[in-house]
Amino acid sequence: MNRALFLDRDGTLIVDKVYLADPAGVELIPGAAEGLRRARSLGFKLFLFTNQSGIGRGLHSIEDTRRVNARMVEMLGLPPPLFDGVCVAPEAPGEPSPYRKPSPRFITEKIAEHALDPAGCWMVGDSAADVGAAMAAGIRAAAVRTGRVPPETLPEVAAGTVPVFPDFGSFAATLR
Repeated sequence: MNRALFLDRDGTLIVDKVYLADPAGVELIPGAAEGLRRARSLGFKLFLFTNQSGIGRGLHSIEDTRRVNARMVEMLGLPPPLFDGVCVAPEAPGEPSPYRKPSPRFITEKIAEHALDPAGCWMVGDSAADVGAAMAAGIRAAAVRTGRVPPETLPEVAAGTVPVFPDFGSFAATLR
């Protein structure tokens, strides 16, 4: 089975510092590296899927985001390439964007490109946009408590259709 995890960045793998542009500010969330290592060992493909509206708002550049991502990967300390694909949606909210979550486009493109089984795919994140992207793409969603939004405020969590985990490492520990 071809399986994958689509992973939010801020609030899921690294501490959400709001418009992070300086690689020196990258702080891993405990358990992120171990969770990614476990997912890889189980054969999951990994995709980074991040909204970065600070670019569209003129607060930092796409190159700043690339440097932050590179620092995150360096700090995770896992063999390259860590991610099978990366999607950075640079638009500010309200701007037309084919990729800005909750758009499922990146997920559906990668499912087709890598012949993934949607039943074996997850979007893991900390926001309504993350959950919305998963639902729109027809894959499973998981919420983590390491972001700025309490998962209980998400309607899908309240309805019991999206599981909540303390952090990404705790989610990855449940993978089989």
